[in-house]
Amino acid sequence: MAVEGASASGAVLRALADRDLRSDLNGPLHVLAAGKAASSMITAFAADDHLDIRTLVAAGTHTHAGMPSRVEWRECAHPVPDTRSVAAGRHALDLAAAVAKDECLVLLLSGGASAVLALPAAGITLGEKQQTIRTMMLAGADIHALNTVRKHLSAIKGGRLAAACPGRVITLAVSDVIGDDLSVIGSGPAVADASTWHDASSALDRYGGSVHLPAVCNYIARGMRGELPDSPKPGSDSVARSKARVIASRLDAVRGARSAAESLGYRVFVLDDEVAGEARDAARGWFAAAIRLVAPSSVPVCVVSAGETTVRVTGGGRGGRNQEFTLALADAVADLSRGVVVASVGTDGIDGPTDAAGALVDQSTTSRAQHLGMTPPEFLADNNAYAFFDRLGDLIRFGRTDTNVGDIQLLLAGEPQAANHS
Repeated sequence: MAVEGASASGAVLRALADRDLRSDLNGPLHVLAAGKAASSMITAFAADDHLDIRTLVAAGTHTHAGMPSRVEWRECAHPVPDTRSVAAGRHALDLAAAVAKDECLVLLLSGGASAVLALPAAGITLGEKQQTIRTMMLAGADIHALNTVRKHLSAIKGGRLAAACPGRVITLAVSDVIGDDLSVIGSGPAVADASTWHDASSALDRYGGSVHLPAVCNYIARGMRGELPDSPKPGSDSVARSKARVIASRLDAVRGARSAAESLGYRVFVLDDEVAGEARDAARGWFAAAIRLVAPSSVPVCVVSAGETTVRVTGGGRGGRNQEFTLALADAVADLSRGVVVASVGTDGIDGPTDAAGALVDQSTTSRAQHLGMTPPEFLADNNAYAFFDRLGDLIRFGRTDTNVGDIQLLLAGEPQAANHS
């Protein structure tokens, strides 16, 4: 229900029912969808027969059932771009430049667009951009830092797509970003960018760039010296004809999870703070807050939250942020006297470089692992959560979804033992 509540296709249909948006969607429309939800978003948009749609182009990670054959589909790499991503980025920029002054470019944006539309700036190679992304991700960079750097190494991000368009630009975004900052979602190809060359330099230094990425650091240094133009800033004429709105976010997923839990008889608490930071550290703080809510209750309780954590990879294993989040809590859950299950999942159905959306732990996890010769700390130290949960059968797999609004964390607690009656 959390995933269904944040459905990207549903969000597009709701947006199209808005009168204010409809008034902006006049004249010929050229539609570009980019990101993990590109296929589902463009399918929903194309179904509106009352719009004058001239062009339909989508770049994403996987297709959605029922996507019209008239959509020009480009499958691209994620999270590290490849030559297909560069071709899609170049095509998107050409499409924007071909929109006439009395026409409109509609950008259907979702998380993952930074990778699927990747056009390196002049002076930056694809290999350098790939190395930058890998280095920062392995160092645990959050999406704000990562996309600040991406925007300054790109010919399309940070408002440059809108700047290339003679016509109007309307962005409808499904947000996977904490805070729903439109300049960060998909690296903001059609909105003004307040970040600077100095911000990009700081982010790069913080996550290993000065050691591993000398060519990229030199490029950004040129920008700081004024030798290269910065991205279009708020108030810039080049993005004045661009409008943008968030049409779905983590809050939609939280509402869906809450509704489902209440229908099953749980008393539901929502942790409003966005879950962020290093996965294993964030998990412990989150768990303490959740248990404080559960402890006084004598009825079944569900605690739900949302956000997106990071992982600093130091081991040789495999996993994702949701799997690390739950693995970090295995021993703590085992020590509880009350029946508790904890789960963390990516709403896009994919957690890190794995086929799982996340994982769950309960009071039996640690003991079952010990019978197999495994301990949570050992596998956590090796960033090997996938192998741990795979052997236990506790990975959560539901395949790719039609949305991407970050991660959902859940704690389910049954009645306290003292409250049970035989």
